[in-house]
Amino acid sequence: MLIALLVPLSLAILTFGLILIRAAIAKQATPNREAMLVGAVVSFFDTLGIGSFAPTTAWLKFRKIVPDRLIPPTMLVGLTPPSMAESIIFLIALGVKVDPVLLIGSVIALLMGGLLGAPLVARTRVWIVQAVVAVALLLAATAYAMTNLNMFPGGGTANSLPLGLMIVAIAASFCFGILLNFGVGNYAPTLIMLSLMGMDPRLCFPIMAAGAAMCGAGASIRHIQIGEMDLRIVAGLALGGIPAVFVAAYIVTEMDLELLRWLVIVVVLYAAAVMLWAAIKGRREHRAEGATAAVAG
Repeated sequence: MLIALLVPLSLAILTFGLILIRAAIAKQATPNREAMLVGAVVSFFDTLGIGSFAPTTAWLKFRKIVPDRLIPPTMLVGLTPPSMAESIIFLIALGVKVDPVLLIGSVIALLMGGLLGAPLVARTRVWIVQAVVAVALLLAATAYAMTNLNMFPGGGTANSLPLGLMIVAIAASFCFGILLNFGVGNYAPTLIMLSLMGMDPRLCFPIMAAGAAMCGAGASIRHIQIGEMDLRIVAGLALGGIPAVFVAAYIVTEMDLELLRWLVIVVVLYAAAVMLWAAIKGRREHRAEGATAAVAG
């Protein structure tokens, strides 16, 4: 069953790679050195489950090396190659230990959500989505901490889920795919959800990485065809991120399970804080734009 996922994933990687290389050659895009460093750092922590979207967005905004409107597509396309490397590593190292129905179902659901959710970006206020996700993550982190302290019932060593929970997990993956279009990474929500359901946190990584790779490939190809991105930054993020993934992947597969469980809480609290701050800033910017429009009218 694992082959059934590795084959389409490999084809997606090959197709994406050829399209990206052709676009970079056509635009004569040379990798940005600063982006290479950023790609290495964020991809290292992304492989640990912390996610790369939030810190990359923050850095690109802070340095102003990419116009704000180009940050989401540039970031998504540039960080997709490292996520592809993660998916291959985790699928080979840990994928055989995961229930194939849960693994493949979650990956396909995330891909469908990512593709079908793209049109929603233009019609939904991003800060509202970010605020809802931040609150949900904070509540989930609290529940998970209580579980770790034996104050709340929970598992944590399973490689599969009961049918009911499996359906919920796959449906949630579809929602996480939609959220990817708003710059909300799927790592933290997937990690906390499956861990609370009783999954071994290590076995969440093949699901997270494979889903992000497939979804990222599909969405990135569309963005490359549209052409609204900075290919210099894209190339830098990709080239810097791939080697860092191999270093971090070894840490994850060898990490003590109890330590990894507490790392999950740190990851989710960090993601929630970044998401909440982004929502607050987004609301302020939305109000400012509304006030400016009112004055102009």
